[in-house]
Amino acid sequence: MINGADTAFILAAAGLVLLMTPGLALFYAGMVRGKNALGTIMQSLILIALISLEWVYFGYSMSFGPDVGGGLIGDLSWLALQGVGNTPSETYATTIPHNVFMIFQCMFAVITPALIAGAFAERVRFPAFVVFSLLWAVLVYNPVCHWIWGNGGWLAKLGVLDFAGGLVVHATCGAAALASVMVIGPRKGFGQTNFMPHNLPMTMLGTGLLWFGWFGFNGGSALAANEVAATAFVATHLGGMSGMATWTAMEWIKLGKPTTLGAASGAIAGLATITPSAGFVGPNSAIIIGLIAGVVCFLAVNMKSRFKFDDSLDVVGIHGIGGITGTILLGVFASRTVNPNGADGLLAGSGSQLISQLIGVAVVCAYAFVVSWLILKLVNALIGLRITEEAEHQGLDYTEHSETAYN
Repeated sequence: MINGADTAFILAAAGLVLLMTPGLALFYAGMVRGKNALGTIMQSLILIALISLEWVYFGYSMSFGPDVGGGLIGDLSWLALQGVGNTPSETYATTIPHNVFMIFQCMFAVITPALIAGAFAERVRFPAFVVFSLLWAVLVYNPVCHWIWGNGGWLAKLGVLDFAGGLVVHATCGAAALASVMVIGPRKGFGQTNFMPHNLPMTMLGTGLLWFGWFGFNGGSALAANEVAATAFVATHLGGMSGMATWTAMEWIKLGKPTTLGAASGAIAGLATITPSAGFVGPNSAIIIGLIAGVVCFLAVNMKSRFKFDDSLDVVGIHGIGGITGTILLGVFASRTVNPNGADGLLAGSGSQLISQLIGVAVVCAYAFVVSWLILKLVNALIGLRITEEAEHQGLDYTEHSETAYN
């Protein structure tokens, strides 16, 4: 039967997750140069329309539809939302209408390719971005989503757990970001020019919106207004705040001064890292995971210069490494005393869950990287990925959208 409280909670959570995409737009736009602010915002904004359409007509059915192919993909029986109405699903979230579950999951599908855009900020043509994002959603996000969250998904059968998107969202976008950096190449002047953020207050506003929306992202993944949602809500905040604390401390030690950008980066790193285990761990474990996130992601971001990778807005180091780290730590800190429907991790006396998590990380990252690489090569061959050198000098706002953020 439909539960009114559960339905209201998930509808509110879906709205919070949607808010994360324009929040991400501000977070990213503040970190680029002023001439690329609107172009960066547009890359996030357009995906609300593009991926929502893809989700309605075949994405949802591919991700959550009845399984075909031995756990590889869902069939198309819910094409254009046929049979997805106001009655509960027989498989997913049986206390809320099926269409509420569908729209909640839609918001995850929207923000994931938007996260990738931070890696190649300031240098990709808008038409190429649109085509890449659509192909990526179909060929990477939908299959991985089915493998882990879909009924009959093969990684789920192996015991791989992902509460709210450590693998499905963060690891996939991190792997795709790495592929994009390698295929597209660095911005002009990388290594010689100081690409200073043009509006850090905008980035801080985006950080706040992301943190706020993350309560719906993780808390809503309980799919009911219950004790698991409360656990995930608490863990989300504790993971984010401890990630911010350790990143700030690391930066203070290294540079002699803490920065607002470092604090924001640490918060997002902690939030991304706690995401896969938010509903499976207690508050003290969440704090430890956040502390680890701040250190690991800080070190990962500071290593990119060694490899000469122009990951413009640190997608690999924060979202990719954060999602991978959190997924592995789930296998260490998870406990059935916190969530009876979860698993016992290494500290609870079971090493099998850690093995499952490592398998999930290896499979998802390898698949997402290879397929993303192929999509990027295809799009580049067909329509070209990069803007011209002159357009890069003028900025995305003018060359791609004929407007400017500032007079």
